[in-house]
Amino acid sequence: MKKIVILLVALFTLSAAQAQILDPVKWTFAAKKTGKDEAVLFFKATIDNGWNIYSQHIGEGGPVPTSFSFTPSGDYQLVGKVLEPAPNKKFEKTFNMQVLYFTKEVVFQQKIKLKKGQTVVKGAVEFMVCNDTQCLPPDEKAFAINLK
Repeated sequence: MKKIVILLVALFTLSAAQAQILDPVKWTFAAKKTGKDEAVLFFKATIDNGWNIYSQHIGEGGPVPTSFSFTPSGDYQLVGKVLEPAPNKKFEKTFNMQVLYFTKEVVFQQKIKLKKGQTVVKGAVEFMVCNDTQCLPPDEKAFAINLK
């Protein structure tokens, strides 16, 4: 009986170890006032080695592009679009197309015009992460950035 219990515990432990949730991208969010009524929002993705996320500018049939959504507010106005640094480029057989991607770390930026001195900018970033052998389902991270 003891052997059966030990065997069952070992099997459950092994199953739990294999079912670990992969989370290869960590997001941080910040803001910096650049004037009395202007600010820049920063969306930083730190990406585990061997993984990558994709640019906002991916054609149809490719991986899910990174995208940002903002909760509407009368406290601020978006100025332009979310900016990104120059991405890496490669042909991916999985998607049969050239893709634009980032590894290790990327910082996206969004300028805003403040209509109120203090506010909280809320929204979410959606992204897809892949490595050489697999892609994880698209994920979404909510953010709330305080501006004082």
